[in-house]
This record gives sequence, structure tokens and C-alpha cells, in this order.
Amino acid sequence: MVRHFMLAMCMLLGSIYVKAQKTDRMEEVVVLTRFEVKKDQGEAFRTLLGKYVKQAVGNENNIMAEAHYEEESPSIMWLIERWTSKQVLEKIRGSAIYQQVNTLSEKELVQPVRTIYVKDLEPLSKEAWRREPMKEDTPITIMLFVDSKAGTGSLFKELYHTAMPQFRGEPGVINYQLSQLQEDSTQFVTYEKFRNEDAFQYHLNFPPIQPVIDYLNSSIKQQPFQAGLHRLIRFAPSGNGKY
Repeated sequence: MVRHFMLAMCMLLGSIYVKAQKTDRMEEVVVLTRFEVKKDQGEAFRTLLGKYVKQAVGNENNIMAEAHYEEESPSIMWLIERWTSKQVLEKIRGSAIYQQVNTLSEKELVQPVRTIYVKDLEPLSKEAWRREPMKEDTPITIMLFVDSKAGTGSLFKELYHTAMPQFRGEPGVINYQLSQLQEDSTQFVTYEKFRNEDAFQYHLNFPPIQPVIDYLNSSIKQQPFQAGLHRLIRFAPSGNGKY
């Protein structure tokens, strides 16, 4: 009887372990990848990233995939991806087109590739992530990296959680997200996509943002907070109104 009991316990523990592994592997994964290439290789690198993004968004397990360059430094590019699981991401990163990206980046990068895994704190659906600007829009995406002072991270999350429905309800906002870096829970990054510059300026003067601005001016490690701000221009998928 004891033998049967021990066997049953082993089977139960094994199933729990497998289930835990499966749950971990199936959890949505969000990754930001930064590339800084030599200026004379910018066009070639954009073309490759564009091909990779096209392949990615056509995969049923992709939630969103976009490639951007920095408005002030076009040789700096960001690949932003959300997938249904890490297993799917690893598989697509093993594809021939991404290997071409790796090969070119190894030869032509100014700085090493930086890969940042994050967790979305205010999750959006795939449909929401693929909401597009109008054809007449001139969209801009803002990423703000925030390194909070010790003991203030919870306040930052609370402020954003309170304000997020109002931010997302602004007429000029396409997407808005706050994410936390997996490698350091005191660091955060926002993803803010606006229909145009006027919409962004409206947001900066929108009353609900004031508590967030007050926090940024007082409770982060590096001042001014604008030093962590990146203005991005999307080049893939290409065109407005179509993902």
C-alpha cells in the first residue's frame, strides 16, 4: 500500500512540474531589441528587419511586431515584439531571415545588440495592439525608460494604473502601455503611440498626466527624465491603416 501511495505522489508531483513548465513556456513574451548600425548600412539593415517583421506578423502566434528607427539617430533601430510564448519566439528567431539580421548586425553594428525582456503591466489584446493610424496620420511612437528610486516603484505603477484608462481614451492615442523590465523590477518602459505630433503635445498637457510628471521630476535616479525618452518612427510594417 505504501508503494502505491509513493507511486501516486511521484506521478502527482511530476504532473505539477510538467504543468508548471508548460505554463511558463506558454506565457506571453515581450522583447525589445536595440540595434545601432553603421550609418552606411542603415538602409540594408532596415530592409532586413522589414522582411523579418513581415514574416513575424503573418505568424498566428504573433501579437505584434514592429521595427522603428530613432527620429534623432536613424542608425539606432528598435525591434518590438509580443508573442504568445517564448517557445514561439525562439523558433522564429531561428528562421533564415533572422539569421541574416544576426549576420549583418555582427559585421555592421556600432554597439552590441541589447535585448530587453519586459512584462506588460496593463495588458492589451492582439486586436488592440494591431490598431492602426489613419492613412492621413503622421504617427509617432514614444518610449520612455524609467529607473525608479528605491521604494518608489509601487507608487509609479499605481499612478499609471489610475491614469491609464484616461490616457488610452485620448482621441490622439493609438496604443499606450507600461511595462516592467524583467531583469530589474525598479526599471520600467512606456510605449506610447500617437496619431501625430499634436496628439503627443495634447497628451503632455492632459491634466491626468500631472501626477506622473511630478513623479518623474522627483522619484527617478536620472534627471531630467527626458534623458530616457526616445522618439521613434516606425518603418515596418510599412504604411498607415494596414498592419
